[in-house]
Amino acid sequence: QVQLVESGGGLVQPGGSLRLSCVASGLTTTKVTMGWFRQVPGKDREFVAGIRWSNPRYADSSYHADSVKGRFTISKLSAKNLVYLQMNNVKPEDTALYYCAAKFGVSGTIESDYAYWGQGTQVTVSS
Repeated sequence: QVQLVESGGGLVQPGGSLRLSCVASGLTTTKVTMGWFRQVPGKDREFVAGIRWSNPRYADSSYHADSVKGRFTISKLSAKNLVYLQMNNVKPEDTALYYCAAKFGVSGTIESDYAYWGQGTQVTVSS
């Protein structure tokens, strides 16, 4: 069974940095896309970034939502089943519960396409 566990959330000042981690277990294939989403109360879950776990044809390609492009970076450490979200120059509007998610196959930004989810880690940007 696939399990995802996030960590690294917390309180950070505007303009600061934070790195979220997600450790994945139970993956039996490398044809997986890992993603980060975020959600604030009363709003839908929003796609943040995604990365292909391993694919000989499209190896290591990553993609980011326009709202975080240039500030956030998704990366992975395949040997340890880890996915990271490096968050730089954070803004108050980045405050949300951040989720790690996994889907089989090609890249995607649609929440309903992701089959597996972690419990989330809270990020609060405030001075």
